[in-house]
Amino acid sequence: MASTDHSSAIIIFGAFVILTIVLTWTAARRTRSTGEFLVAGNRITAGQNGLALAGDFIGASTFLGVTGIAALRGFDAMVFAVSLTLAWPLMLFLLAEPLRVLGKYTFADVIEYRLGNSAIKKWTALATVVAIFSILTFQLAGAGAIIKLLFGLSYFWSVILIGGFMLVYVMFGGMVATTWLQVIKIILLLLICLALLICLLTTFGFNPGALLVAAAQKGGQGVLAPSSKTNTLQLVSLAIASTLGVASLPQVLLRFYTVPDAGAARRSMFYAAVIVGLTSIGLAFIGYGIMAVIGPDAIRAAEAGGNMAIPLLANYYGGPIFLGLVAAIAFATILAAVCGILLAGSAALAHDFWGGVIRGNRASEREQFFAARLAALLLCIGGIALAVLVEGQNIFILSALSGTIAASTIFPSLTLAIYWRGLSYAGAVSGLLTGLVSSLVMLWFSPLVQLQMLAKPIAIIDLGSPVMVSVPLAFIVTIAVSLMTSDTASAERFQNMERKLDLAWQER
Repeated sequence: MASTDHSSAIIIFGAFVILTIVLTWTAARRTRSTGEFLVAGNRITAGQNGLALAGDFIGASTFLGVTGIAALRGFDAMVFAVSLTLAWPLMLFLLAEPLRVLGKYTFADVIEYRLGNSAIKKWTALATVVAIFSILTFQLAGAGAIIKLLFGLSYFWSVILIGGFMLVYVMFGGMVATTWLQVIKIILLLLICLALLICLLTTFGFNPGALLVAAAQKGGQGVLAPSSKTNTLQLVSLAIASTLGVASLPQVLLRFYTVPDAGAARRSMFYAAVIVGLTSIGLAFIGYGIMAVIGPDAIRAAEAGGNMAIPLLANYYGGPIFLGLVAAIAFATILAAVCGILLAGSAALAHDFWGGVIRGNRASEREQFFAARLAALLLCIGGIALAVLVEGQNIFILSALSGTIAASTIFPSLTLAIYWRGLSYAGAVSGLLTGLVSSLVMLWFSPLVQLQMLAKPIAIIDLGSPVMVSVPLAFIVTIAVSLMTSDTASAERFQNMERKLDLAWQER
């Protein structure tokens, strides 16, 4: 691809950037308060939010990372695709309606309501910001690889460029612009995936079996089964991290507050589930097609982590124009995702930490609005700095890191806050810190960091993701400490919460 004329691709890419800037300018005229900035004033419809939620799920880690894994390793990508789909029942049945009924901007509102203590927000903000930084890192890494491929810029300046765009869109457009970007992006992504599938099936006479046989000839017979090079326990742990992590990501949980009521939150989850399930599996199948048509060696030559597999296929079938479309969609995928991530981080710092902890829920609307924008700026700078350090890593593997942190901290505390009457403030704090510290320490010694990122010869912990240990440990510590520090007020607050949820259900 080095000798390909990318002028057509750059024109298409530039046209899309202009479109997104116009959207941001339009949205900025409707963004005048903290509620409009963070959750679009609760004006997003269930259908729009369903598309946007699907867009949050089918981000760079799925669009680029899963197909890259499938193109290099085959069957392992199917495990990841299915694990992403399994996150939906967790969110639909466990979290959607309680979050919308009990919270205002963040999941921390729900835990504060349950415990009656705003001090919990400093710990939820800490866990959120750590997860946000890891998510921002892998998204910006994917964006840097795309811009590097298209414009021939260095990876460093590619990351700087995408970070600048991201900051402009968030600072001025807020959640309204982010939602519009997600809706446009998911529609375009579905169309491009359908076009790539048709091209691949046409090549093999609309015979999926022939495609898989060709993939096995290029990648080896092992690509049609779990890889012999992959420890089964590592693969399972990564899949669990994807499932629980996606169901706990702050930017996804924030979307429950963009709709008018709990019923709309539940319906938007259902709409998104169909899109996510079909697309995730379809992308894994496209990865097999890339293995068959392009070959693993050419994929690695373009980018070591496999993130450029789809752009390579687009260039193979449609040249610069098709490549430009894919690059624009990949840009939109990452742009919309990082905007949502920045908003979730801004909500944690401005609403939870500054407004809830520092100002004791007495911060003015104008003060929180300013704090949210300042937080976005600081998070953007930190995310760019970290992304520069992870060049060449597969972004789905990097997403497993953020999923592990979110699953180990947010999921246990939020689930117990909603469903267990015995939760205490001390128990919630202990569980959050246990999940955060254990996941970070175990991640450092895991194969993800030691073997794949640091190129060490051996990893101390033989788990792809430590969620199999860190999540149960966080639950156990939370429950044990809560039992030792329980009080009657906690049970009373739980009953009040249940009455509020029952009333919301009856009204719907």
